[in-house]
Amino acid sequence: MSLGAGETAAAAAAASSVSAPPGSQPLTTPPRTRIYKIIVIGDSGVGKTCLTYRFCAGKFPDKTEATIGVDFREKTVEIDGEQIKIQLWDTAGQERFRKSMVQHYYRNVHAVVFVYDMTNPVSFQSLPAWIEECKRHSLGGEVPRILVGNKCDLKDATKVETDLAQKFADSQSMPLFETSAKNPNDNDHVEAIFMTLAHKLKNRKPMMLSQLQVDESKVVLESEPKPSVECYC
Repeated sequence: MSLGAGETAAAAAAASSVSAPPGSQPLTTPPRTRIYKIIVIGDSGVGKTCLTYRFCAGKFPDKTEATIGVDFREKTVEIDGEQIKIQLWDTAGQERFRKSMVQHYYRNVHAVVFVYDMTNPVSFQSLPAWIEECKRHSLGGEVPRILVGNKCDLKDATKVETDLAQKFADSQSMPLFETSAKNPNDNDHVEAIFMTLAHKLKNRKPMMLSQLQVDESKVVLESEPKPSVECYC
């Protein structure tokens, strides 16, 4: 027997008004998580992977390998009572590995961390080129950015003085952090780098994002072991 239009509408209304069984919890939509994608860029060997690992895992990695393509890590933190998910994308510094991933890497970025090695002046001199690459992918000065000098524990080997780095950071309107991913005493300092960005992003715009579906086969690629080189990140 078919229902008329009025009967169909009545049946639909009745179905939508069915209450939950006594004692059961009402069905609610789970809160959406605010997610921020932060890319960490700089020359190969400056310690990008070690910095992201230190922040996410709270320790220096037992084994360090050269990143090939893109490495991906995430950590959920609480800011003002709200759960925030921070996604850290760490790219290989080698040109031949970056080319195939560059468009995917620079998509939907909320903030940028530029990293140089305080013991390697070439990595500091490369920073303008990294900044230009960001601009070519529409990541200009309006995107929150931080400059990080890594390996400050190697004081005797330091080649990039703080005054010089600070002048460059000021010229680019970026705060400067000098830290060590390897030194356990700098753990809070490393966390402050990424939490500073997270606070700034949260207060900047109320962007709510559902969790990103990351295809690990495309994003996290195998690493190339470097057994003969010790990492001082």
